[in-house]
Amino acid sequence: MLRWTIIFIIIAIIAGVLGFGGIAGASAGIAKIIFYIFLVLFVLSLLKGLVK
Repeated sequence: MLRWTIIFIIIAIIAGVLGFGGIAGASAGIAKIIFYIFLVLFVLSLLKGLVK
């Protein structure tokens, strides 16, 4: 999941450099959402491991 976040950030940077603001904003938003989902799942995984 972290891999997808990095891919969308790279797409956002390239689109921003080339002047495609809408695509850059959308890619950055998607990257943010995926990153937060990754963080939540990571924390839940850590807590599950500590409880076990």
